[in-house]
Amino acid sequence: MHKDTTPARGGAGIIVIGGGPAGLMAAGRAAELGAAVTILEKNTRPGLKLLVTGGGRCNVTNSADLKGLIAAFGPNGKFLYRAFSVFSNVNLTGFLRSFGVPTRTDPDGKIFPADDKAQSVLDALLCYAGRGKAALRYGARVTAILPSGGKEVQGVELEDGSVVRGRKVIIATGGLSYPGTGSTGDGYALAKRCGHTIVPLRPGLTALECDEVFIKELQGLALQDVGIKILVNGKKAAADRGELLFTHFGVSGPKLLVMSGAAVDGLQQPGARVELSLNLKPGHTAQELAGEMQAYFAANGAKQLSSYLKTALPASLAPVFERRCGIDHVRKCAAITGAERKMLAELFVDFRLRLTRPRPIQEATVTRGGVALGEIDPQTMESRLVRGLYFCGEVADLDGITGGYNLQEAFSTGYLAGQSAAARQV
Repeated sequence: MHKDTTPARGGAGIIVIGGGPAGLMAAGRAAELGAAVTILEKNTRPGLKLLVTGGGRCNVTNSADLKGLIAAFGPNGKFLYRAFSVFSNVNLTGFLRSFGVPTRTDPDGKIFPADDKAQSVLDALLCYAGRGKAALRYGARVTAILPSGGKEVQGVELEDGSVVRGRKVIIATGGLSYPGTGSTGDGYALAKRCGHTIVPLRPGLTALECDEVFIKELQGLALQDVGIKILVNGKKAAADRGELLFTHFGVSGPKLLVMSGAAVDGLQQPGARVELSLNLKPGHTAQELAGEMQAYFAANGAKQLSSYLKTALPASLAPVFERRCGIDHVRKCAAITGAERKMLAELFVDFRLRLTRPRPIQEATVTRGGVALGEIDPQTMESRLVRGLYFCGEVADLDGITGGYNLQEAFSTGYLAGQSAAARQV
């Protein structure tokens, strides 16, 4: 027989699955409105993923306006209009300040707790949930929403066979990245068993692997200012300019992480050729570079081509570029033809690397895909398929760029889900 339990304050109550930022915010808001709330957290501690965000510094949000917040999530961003309107970045910083956690804004718009401690943010969330007397149960892994496949929630079943009754259930289990913190995709399985569609899961904000034979020669090289393009079958899928880092497996860096989604989507296309195109001299056209080379070669005709490349490129990249161009490095500059100068200039502005795969999803910053947004009411975060079932945070098909946007989405959707669930208590 199942052991049957109910939330701590009696009644049908609201069950929140997951004690991360979205779940704690949902629980705190629902409890603040007078609902009986039970948080079921499978770990022995809450907020483990929150504690490692930003290297423990916790980039909680961004100073962007509503339009900017929505744009950070691409085509799916419009789904968040209501959530961001109900609980904005201004509301979030005010919320944290009310719990003794002031924030600071960096020049790039990223907002952090003033003490750079994720623990301070977690303490504020726990205090919020605790103030409303939300019950927090650890080691409680949910395996099913009851009734399984039903049209109206009645509670959940735990791994140990016990049942927790509740007329509202909020799934806030996170994604698949950082599985060591408990983000192992439990929410997707729960949602699927309730009839929900799961948009294919894939890594987001992720480093990329490439199979170029020279890649390990470049390990550790950071190009501070380069043009970066993702090409799929020769067509531009994404472009930006900034820092690029070479690793033992391929490429990484802040700008690349933001652009990685275009590469991941391209790599899922059967037979597609996905490449990284680097402009090693951003701000210059191939024609301009060819002219500059002509002037250098005319003034340094007795020098070898390799000496020019060493002045134009980082030390580890120069020999790789040299081999790629196919011109004997001992050739004198005076002997380089016009056609060869043109070829060299074009290689400077379009140096390509073949991309083969993203890094494993467990290493990704966020999970792309999740519960299909068409099956969630953006006004309430309630399921359109199962009455009393709500979603918030990364479990939904929402992923933003770096800069605090994804945490803001977790806080905003959690707040809206908790508020909606409490308002519809029957």
